[in-house]
Amino acid sequence: MTDPRICLVTGASSGIGRAVAHELAGRGAALVLMARRADVLEDVATECRIRGAASVTVAPVDVTDDEAVAATVAATVAEHGRLDVVVNSAGLVTYGDHLETSAADFRTVIEVNLLGAATVARHTLPVLREQREGTLVLVGSLLGHVAIPGMTAYVVSKWGVRALARQLKIECADLPGVRVAYVAPGSVETPIYERALGDASANGHRPPPPTMSPERAAQAVVRHVDGRRHEMQTAFSNHAVIAAFDVVPAVYDRVVGPAFRLLSRRG
Repeated sequence: MTDPRICLVTGASSGIGRAVAHELAGRGAALVLMARRADVLEDVATECRIRGAASVTVAPVDVTDDEAVAATVAATVAEHGRLDVVVNSAGLVTYGDHLETSAADFRTVIEVNLLGAATVARHTLPVLREQREGTLVLVGSLLGHVAIPGMTAYVVSKWGVRALARQLKIECADLPGVRVAYVAPGSVETPIYERALGDASANGHRPPPPTMSPERAAQAVVRHVDGRRHEMQTAFSNHAVIAAFDVVPAVYDRVVGPAFRLLSRRG
């Protein structure tokens, strides 16, 4: 009998993180679920047990809390003896151009999306390197490849996550058994839009079409976990948008950017 994989998932209380936890549970993984909301994590833990998880540990931890993340990783290794998979999916959004975004909201988005990813990597990669095997998946975004109006803080944070993933890949090149993967979903139907920070964010935003379910995005993440070669983009439409941004930037700025602003508003 093969031992279950020990999998740490951040942002596990909703959206892609929750769907990833469900997907891994269905494969019999032993899960450590990390997010800030303890009550919701307990619900997710129950869902994962029903789906077949070998075990589930709840860690109500903010990814920006360096000491708490370090303690969670240490406790996981102490309990299970290893750590096989880490999926960092924690993230949040704020809407508004840069001059409309408060300093506090800008800082929070960068801290959670980018510095949180860096903190998780800082404490999990040494474990994977010592084992000489394991996978770290950073969940980025299509908006880590293109620019759009009205979401400056989020775009900057996700460009940073993509850069972080690339740097970590280089730094781990000496150990072929240690994999750093990056996945860039496009528009995903998750609560992240409804919970956006700031007055300008309240009521009235949605992911612009075409959208995908969190479950489909999670399947792309788990393909990386399984070690199968797969594109970092989760939808063909992502490639079209990136091509427009890279090849005809003047047209992109004139057409795609304003269209995004229109399509991302409800009503």
